[in-house]
Amino acid sequence: MSRIRTSRVKERRELAFESLDDILVDVQHLSAGGEPRTTGNWSPGQNVQHLARLMHLSIDGFGGRRLPKPIQWLIRRVMKNRIMREGMKPGVNPPRKFDIMMPDPIVAWEEGVAELREGIERLKRERAEAESPVLGRLTHEEWITLHLRHAEMHLSFLHPA
Repeated sequence: MSRIRTSRVKERRELAFESLDDILVDVQHLSAGGEPRTTGNWSPGQNVQHLARLMHLSIDGFGGRRLPKPIQWLIRRVMKNRIMREGMKPGVNPPRKFDIMMPDPIVAWEEGVAELREGIERLKRERAEAESPVLGRLTHEEWITLHLRHAEMHLSFLHPA
């Protein structure tokens, strides 16, 4: 199967989440007719598992993995505010050292959704204050905003069955 250039996918949903609960509402909507279909490279289960993994890592930390400080500084300076306001662009492949946030090769939709629910529940009761490997130090509130923008991008590739 050939890889889709996700930066060029036209069939994506426009999403604007204001809270973590908005993510859960969208996932419930996607689940209504069974497993959703995807217009990206990852299965629906992989998309939600990836979101969950980043949520957990924002609390637990990334095990010292990070981009070099000068690159972090440049990304923070040039892109942080745009990402927080306007969202993330698809088609970015993180370096291999960030594989801890990548989804399993095969993950069922229901399993990924369960992990996502657990990640959101943790973010509601615990502080996300781990250093971002890309953006450096973020407040809990900035992490929540980043998770909302991240979920908008990934879930935009999913469509009800």
